[in-house]
Amino acid sequence: MRLDDGETARAGRVVDARDLNLSRADAVAAIRRDATAVTVECPEPGPAHERVGDVHPEIGVSIRTALAAAARSRGHTAPQADRIAEIESELAELTVPTASTRPERAAVADRADDVERLDERVAELRGRVQALRERDAETDDVEADLAAAIQEFTAAKTDLIAARENHEAATEAARAARDARERRMELEDRLANRRRAARASLADGLTDEYREAVAVAPWETPTDPFQVGDVTAALAVARVADLRAPVVLSCDRFADPATAADWLDAAVLRL
Repeated sequence: MRLDDGETARAGRVVDARDLNLSRADAVAAIRRDATAVTVECPEPGPAHERVGDVHPEIGVSIRTALAAAARSRGHTAPQADRIAEIESELAELTVPTASTRPERAAVADRADDVERLDERVAELRGRVQALRERDAETDDVEADLAAAIQEFTAAKTDLIAARENHEAATEAARAARDARERRMELEDRLANRRRAARASLADGLTDEYREAVAVAPWETPTDPFQVGDVTAALAVARVADLRAPVVLSCDRFADPATAADWLDAAVLRL
């Protein structure tokens, strides 16, 4: 690797930068190709670097998740990989529309009210016409009102039919949207299950090597490798992973950075 903070440049498999004004965040960002004032020329980080490429006293590690990433860094694939890809593809193509029947339902109610009101108006005017005829009175004005009311009533019934059709279409769209949401939830659940199974399978493939790494650590470790502290776990996983890029090491577990690089079989940037 080659480190350049703008004032000092250092290169080698091991770079001790404890005497430089270099933050861990900037160093990690530079290694992972994020914008920073510091530059670190090194190979592209592998899949495990995000999990165990930055080892410091406050690190938190999910051992089996980190082991799965380490397995991927070494080119291992899980038997679930093809199915995971299929589910991811189906999810990417799945469209879940937003659908609501509220406006259409309100329109049906409004049109139904109009029909009821106009029906009553037509009945009332018919009654008045009949009453006027029985008295041999003039009916022209009332009959004109009746004809207009019948025309409005007919138009209102047509509008009600259209509103009901729109409501049926909206209901069908809402049903399709609900089915799509349920399908998405089902696929997301399947994907989560497959991913868990894949992580477990990948982690199982490196468990023995991880146990051995913990056992040969040059500091005291518990008998159960899955009960070790997070720093020990991270370093043991880093040892069995193909990190490619340098490990940013900000903890005291090794006599010196060169010893750390030898034990990890990786380049080390000591901070």
